[in-house]
Amino acid sequence: MYQSHRDEQYVGEPCYGDGSVYASPPSRTRRRMIIAAASLAAVLAGGVSVDRIAAVRAESRTAKAFQDGMGTAGRPSVHVRGFPVLNQLAAGSLDHVDLTAHDIPAGGSTRPLPVTKLTVGMDGLKTSGSADEAHADSVTATAFLSYADVSSALGVRVSQGDESGRVDATASLPLVGDVTVSAAVSAADGNRIAFTDVRAEQGELLPPLKSLLDRALDEPLPLQNVPEGLRLRSVTTSEDGIDARFTGRSVTFHPDSSSA
Repeated sequence: MYQSHRDEQYVGEPCYGDGSVYASPPSRTRRRMIIAAASLAAVLAGGVSVDRIAAVRAESRTAKAFQDGMGTAGRPSVHVRGFPVLNQLAAGSLDHVDLTAHDIPAGGSTRPLPVTKLTVGMDGLKTSGSADEAHADSVTATAFLSYADVSSALGVRVSQGDESGRVDATASLPLVGDVTVSAAVSAADGNRIAFTDVRAEQGELLPPLKSLLDRALDEPLPLQNVPEGLRLRSVTTSEDGIDARFTGRSVTFHPDSSSA
């Protein structure tokens, strides 16, 4: 018996027989749109890769400039914010850069105090000029000072106090004993940390111990390894150390840039 050729069904038509549907291939216009979209995606992906390479190079250069300027043993970690970075580099200034450095040595002081950890946020970081320096329009920074380093600098044992914003300082001498006093910490002029409102906490304040504590606490403790242009605004205490917060405008990181 003769059977008509109606077995092929097209999308959008009713199903007959076994219900199979025939899908026609995409039209020429649709194929061109697919190819164009794929090409655009490839171009964008390539652009992102190139931009990221530029960002990595800018981060490496900034890390080197900071390491050379501050004398850190290890390279700090640096992250360039914003996209695209290539446009920022072309303009000669990075919008925002975050930097974290550890174990910044101290020098040039009778009571050297290293910075255990320094976190820096820089706006308007210039990308032109010398490779061994970095200049930023404005900077915010926090220097963490461990109690172990503070104790070494002062010559007495320093720990967290019972109240916020205060530390305990313990002086010890052979055959004399120990005495502990509490002191408030605050920001002083010249990027220094002051110890005020000293109160006896434990032990007898014998003359030799009082003399030792006076030498440690009477004069503010200078932060000598802070980039020039940064100014100490506030200090707070924590369980492990002291946080010193700085701000500054037109700050340059370069060799011998630490403030005195």
